Amino acid sequence: MPVSIRDVAQQAGVSVGTVSNVLNRPDTVSSDSVERVTQAIAELGYVRNDAARQLRAGVSSTIGFVVLNGQNPFYNEVVRGAEDEASKHGIAILYGSTDEDPSREKVYLDLFRQQQVRGILLAPYGDVLTDLRDLRRAGIATVLVDRFNADNEFSSVSLDNVTGGRLAAEHLADIGRRRIAFVGGPFQLRQVSDRLAGARAAAENGPTPLGLEVLATDAMTVEAGVAAGRRLLERPRRDWPDALLAANDLIALGLLQSLVIDDRILVPNDIALIGFDDIPFAGSAAVPLTSVRQPGRMIGRTALRTVLEEADDATNLPRQTVFPPELVVRRSTSG
Repeated sequence: MPVSIRDVAQQAGVSVGTVSNVLNRPDTVSSDSVERVTQAIAELGYVRNDAARQLRAGVSSTIGFVVLNGQNPFYNEVVRGAEDEASKHGIAILYGSTDEDPSREKVYLDLFRQQQVRGILLAPYGDVLTDLRDLRRAGIATVLVDRFNADNEFSSVSLDNVTGGRLAAEHLADIGRRRIAFVGGPFQLRQVSDRLAGARAAAENGPTPLGLEVLATDAMTVEAGVAAGRRLLERPRRDWPDALLAANDLIALGLLQSLVIDDRILVPNDIALIGFDDIPFAGSAAVPLTSVRQPGRMIGRTALRTVLEEADDATNLPRQTVFPPELVVRRSTSG
């Protein structure tokens, strides 16, 4: 059985109230009692139950964070930013990855609700508004991360993905590419559909006519990019695009892997390639990858501050924080 506060009191020869005061208000206890209680704790290996204490006080010191894909370094940066900010407030992050699985997303949200966390940060996969409303009724503040909330029902911290897609397509047009393939999916992910919308706007409204096709993937992974690259290479060469715009850097790195092992293709001479997120691996790829940068750590820090503010004051109105994208040009498009 776990060592209880009563065991510590008996070992130290003091009351349970004295042990509680030593743990929570040591300045109100004599030095002799503090020493005896401290020694008893060490001898018995007592570990205080902070979760129970926080529930009694009505304030938790934990935030739940659910991300789309824990294998994507972009989300690692976002979580790291949230952790950096949380440490300033004495808050711990409980973290889970859904791997783009709605059922796992539901499990994590239910678990964090049962744990009565102080708030939840969520990079969602699908439509989660019903779940978010349930959390709000339970008194748990929730902030969307990497997903703009257009109806302003909940706060969100995200990137302007439409502008990011437009910047990428305009860059490809500026370097003389005219047949662009957007590679990504699934399109129920708002980030993917917004990036495609931006690329389409550039193709349809820019000064230079661009052909834009869509090569759909079922995931945002390196493996999905490799598979898309293989499908592309099965076409006759005359049907190849002269540029690829990937929905994220993992897909772009998979595409690059397929292209560089094919002796017929040079990147960027034959096919230019651009990704999205600017993860740390982008600049160290076999051909350094041009990418649209997201400020991952800043997104995480801002989301953490936002959820704490809403947890402390439920009357705060929802707000949408949108960061501008930045195009980072490297050899995969510049030659």
